[in-house]
Amino acid sequence: MRGSVLPHIAAELLVVTAFSAALVTIDALVLPLLHLSATPFATFGIALSLFLGFRNNAAYDRWWEARKLWGGLVADLRSLARELDLFLPDATARHHQLGLALAFLHLHRLNLRKSPADPAATAALADAALDTAGAPHPPCAALDRMNSDLAALHRAGRIDGFGARALSARLGSIALNQAGCERIATTPLPYVYSLLIYRTIWLYCLLVPFAMIDAAGWVAPVFVAIVAYVFFGLAEVTEELAHPFQTSTNGLPLDAICRTVEISLAPHMGRAAPPPLTPVDFRLD
Repeated sequence: MRGSVLPHIAAELLVVTAFSAALVTIDALVLPLLHLSATPFATFGIALSLFLGFRNNAAYDRWWEARKLWGGLVADLRSLARELDLFLPDATARHHQLGLALAFLHLHRLNLRKSPADPAATAALADAALDTAGAPHPPCAALDRMNSDLAALHRAGRIDGFGARALSARLGSIALNQAGCERIATTPLPYVYSLLIYRTIWLYCLLVPFAMIDAAGWVAPVFVAIVAYVFFGLAEVTEELAHPFQTSTNGLPLDAICRTVEISLAPHMGRAAPPPLTPVDFRLD
């Protein structure tokens, strides 16, 4: 059962199997029912499979793009640490900038998941001395603070013009990856796709027993359950992939990615690197 979608579709499978068993019982013991040819259901099943495949591809594209965007954030923050080492001699100012960067990353994670602050985010905010209470968009508040601090350092002559330009470009790259993630989070797959898929699957699974009564007899409910498992299971998998930032089994491990960045930035901040997160019950959040 670990990692399976079965717990999410158990109710649907139970309904379809019970309905099929009732039909077989009525046909054998009470009243002969309509026996349909399997040919129309084969055509129907092929069309449904193609539509499910299209939706699965669209959902996976969203999941993979989200992973690439978070990979871009990891690369940007690692590069930011190296650029700060190069352009900003003041160690205290460097460490503060990296603390703000980590606070941004945790705030970005919470914003995508619509989650309240957790211990990791609270610790990052406290370390950066950043108060986002009342901020309309906390991740942008962190980036704005980084930008304003870098501008003040540049005006004070502590960062030269080339360094200020390079660091400003790095913040722009971070913001671009941030906006890409927010686009995925706020633009779901069209609802009509899900509605059509689930309605069609229910229609197919409730009609297919009429084509299996002759061929399978009392075993028909077993085959109907297998067909229902395939279609409902694939639909549920695509539903999870279409929301890559949620804390589902197939969601991206954003907590672990944030910890990866913390490990990478620790040497630049003069700290011991924290241990990487490990899977709990074979699942990495």
